[in-house]
Parts: sequence; structure tokens; C-alpha cells
Amino acid sequence: MGPVMQTGIVSLAWLLLCVWICGRGRQLCVPELMGAVMANPGRTTKAALADGRSGASGIGDALFWGSLFQGLDRRGPFLQLQIRQLICTAIEEGRLALGVRMPSSRELATLLDVSRNTVVIAYEQLVDQNFLISRERSGFYVAGLPKHLGTQRELRAAPDDTGAARWADRFAVRPSGHRNIVKPLNWQDYPYPFIFGQFDPSLFPTNDWRESARAALSVLEINNWARDLIDEDDPALIEQLRLQVLPRRGIRARPDEIMMTMGAQHALYLIARLFTKPGTRVGMEDPGYPDARNIFGILTENIVPLAVDGDGMVLGEGVESCDLAYVTAGHQCPTTAVMPEARRLALLRKAHERDIVLIEDDYESELIQEGPALPPLMSLDRNDRVLYVGSLSKALAPGLRLGYVTAPAPVIRELRALRRLMLRHPPLNNQRVAALFIGLGHYRSHLQRVSRVLLERARILDQLLPQHFGNCSFVRGVGSTSYWVTGPSGFDATELAKAALSEGVVIEPGDVFAMTKGSRTNNFRLGFSSIRNDRIEPGIERLGRIIARMT
Repeated sequence: MGPVMQTGIVSLAWLLLCVWICGRGRQLCVPELMGAVMANPGRTTKAALADGRSGASGIGDALFWGSLFQGLDRRGPFLQLQIRQLICTAIEEGRLALGVRMPSSRELATLLDVSRNTVVIAYEQLVDQNFLISRERSGFYVAGLPKHLGTQRELRAAPDDTGAARWADRFAVRPSGHRNIVKPLNWQDYPYPFIFGQFDPSLFPTNDWRESARAALSVLEINNWARDLIDEDDPALIEQLRLQVLPRRGIRARPDEIMMTMGAQHALYLIARLFTKPGTRVGMEDPGYPDARNIFGILTENIVPLAVDGDGMVLGEGVESCDLAYVTAGHQCPTTAVMPEARRLALLRKAHERDIVLIEDDYESELIQEGPALPPLMSLDRNDRVLYVGSLSKALAPGLRLGYVTAPAPVIRELRALRRLMLRHPPLNNQRVAALFIGLGHYRSHLQRVSRVLLERARILDQLLPQHFGNCSFVRGVGSTSYWVTGPSGFDATELAKAALSEGVVIEPGDVFAMTKGSRTNNFRLGFSSIRNDRIEPGIERLGRIIARMT
């Protein structure tokens, strides 16, 4: 084989690579490469690529710009914003250096298969932001950015674990060692996600939320939320909670008895920090919510296990010895048991007699309207025994991170002062959007729609579980969005979760909810708020076959 033919084969390989990188809408680069190869067969395409980087036209440009914009989703929204973001990132990372000439708007539009106006708008915005400069009759050029002060640090080799012991001696606590609920971060990529309390895109009220967000971006609204309120909250959101959200649960509160938090988890941490000393005795349901147990466990070693039965937390001697008690009366976490009203009243009497502060986590009270709603502890409390924790994130999306605390005014005053030391207040723009969302009636209609969909899913599962979980028992409290499943003696739900995950089914093993490690190993939680209706039956059939093999 002669050298010319060898060179031609290499060039052809580069041609195929070009076509693969450039993709649909970039075929104009192919004739240019073919011309370059035919005109000078002894010259490789790498040389042409070098010319492209130096400003020459031809395939080098197409390869370089094609790779730079590989992250562009042509089927996605806001193409102009995507183009701007990719260019900004390339400039900041040094892939586009000072003075580099950008493709013309027509060339880039052809390369990316987008409208020329889309590129023009993107370029003009980048000029306004000083990322690009425009030279008359010449084009657009990279304006460049100053060197980052942290460049040398960023170039250091990745650290190893040799210094871990030195740091370990300085840690006051080791929260990384806690047992936590574990689920894959990419759980949405699995076809059958039976997990609890996560975001379901099909249920999010996109149009209504957008309307509220647009309204919050008016000049008048921006003037309201852009300022620093120190330790206060958006008064509009507090008012909407007071008038529309809390009354649905039978709770009447004044504005000075409500405070916003970055989700219910943040609320629990603030309450724990305010009330817990090293010797404080804190009652925790067992099994119970592990994050609450870990939060209080950081501050005191006196965590008192409180037994749970079919009616929720048992009112035994353990409760009487507590200073604080964390309770999920609406739906016990994770067993879903609903505490009857008689036991709720008895718990309040005991709290009053023994001077116990009750922390009520009402985490999923309104998602399914099924049967008569029982009043939360706070609505029955007449002696200021209850601190009520609620969440807007559960009903909308976990990433929203908006929760709240309702408590006596002196408690809220101290919680605000404590929150100020941490983050002052949750972002006011999010608070104002939520206030408008509730005020415009979207929250109420959203809950009605979610309730219908989730109740339909529950009905499907009510029929399927007896057919496919023959060796297991299961329970779902009225209005709950999950089932608590118990396998036969010796059954290992952790091994089940691993086997199920390999077949696309995501569940939550129950051992993490138990206070004693190694117990509740035959339990698992089966949520249905995050799985589409059409995926439920094939997912349960698959999970049932795995359970049958293991038992």
C-alpha cells in the first residue's frame, strides 16, 4: 500500500469522525474536507484542524465549533439561552481565548441547525454582557476574562485520604456516619421508581407556576422581594398560609406564630437546636424518620425509643419521661399508621401533665383526600404544647425547599433569631412566587388534581399487591402515599432492593427507619407518588417475581 493511499485512508477516517461530531444540519463541511484531501492528499486533516483553530475557514472550524456546542439540545426550549450559556462556559474555562473570532451568525446557525435570529440575539446579549465584542464589517470576537485568582488551586492534584485522620480529630460531630435513607440520585432513569415523596414531572403545575413566577418578576413585585428582610419573611406568603393553607388543617394562627424555613428538614433542625441540650430526653418513634433521629442525636445522647403499633405512637412510660417528643400523627413514618383522635387527645393530656413539648411533623397531610380528615395535634392543642412543622415542597416539588413552623409567638421569635444566624431567611423571590401561586387559587386546584391521580394509583396497587406479594403483608394508612410491606421471617429487604434495582425497580429498605441497627430487615417502603400509572403493573409484577425467588 503506497503512502498516498495510506494518507487517504487516514483522512477518510477523519472525515467520518467529522460527520459524527457535526451531526444533522452540518453537512456543508464535508465538501470542504473532500476538496482539501483531493487537493493535497499528503496533508492530514489534523493540519486542517490546526488551521481552523488559527482562524482559517474549512473543516477545522466545523470540528471545533461542533464539539464546543455538543451539549446543545435542539429539541429543548430556549435555544438562545443554551447557546449563550455554552459560549460563556467555554470562555470561562479558557476554551475560547481572548481575541478568537466567532463564526458569523449565518455560519453558526447553519452548523447548529437553528434560526439565524436565535444566534443573532445570543451574540447581542453576550456583547451587552462583555463576553463578546463586535467589530464593524469584521464580526464578533471573544472579549476574554481576567485570570481567576483560584487558578493555581484548581490545578493542584486531586487530594488523597492521607489527611483524613488529622481532620477527624477536629470534627465535633461526624454526621457522615449516620444511617440515612438511600436512593439512587438518578432514580428517574429507572423505569419503576416506587419511592416516597419525590418529584413527579407529570403532576407539577407548570403553567400555573409560570404564571405566578412571571407575576413575581414585575417591577413592583421585584421591589417587594429584592430587599433584605433580615429575619422576617414575605408577609404575603405568611398571610396566604394563615388564611388558606393552615385553616384547611383546622389551624388558626397569627402572623407572629408562623415562620418560613428551607423545607421541613430545616424546621426540624432549628427546633432541635433551640430546645435540645446534652441532657435533654427526646422521644423518637421506633421505627421512625431517620433524619429527625439523626438531627436530635447530634445534640443529645438521650434518644428515647417510642414503640409504634397500628394506631401510631404508643403512649407508654417512655413518653412520660421525655422533655421533647417527635410525632407523625397524620401518617406515622414509615408504617403509615394514622393515630385515632382519642389517642391524639390522650397524648395532648399527657404532654400537658408531664410538661412535654410535642413536635408534630404533618408531612403529607393533604396529598390524598381519602375518608374523613382527622385534626392535627396543633388544632386540638389548648395548652401550647405543640410545635407544628409543615411543607409546601411535598405538595409541589422537593427542590422548592419551602417549609414552615407554626408555634407560640415566643418560640417563633427565638427561631427567627436562630435562623438569622444560619441564612437570614429563605429566598424572598421563591416566597413571593409561592404566595402568588396560593393567592391565585392554583394551590387548591393543584391539590385536587394530585389527590385524584394518587388515589387512582392507590386503587391500582390495592388490587395488584395481593396478587403478587403473596408471601408478604402490607398496610397503607388512609390518605398515605406509600405502603409499609413486611416480608416473612428471615427475609432481607436490603438484598431485595439490590436485586430489584438491577431490574429497574427502586424501593426503600426498612432497616434504616429502625433505631437499632439490624432490626426491621424484613420491611420495605413502597411509594407511589413518583411512578406513572402505566408503569405500576409491570413494575409490581417484576418485583413480585423477585420476592417469590427470594422466599
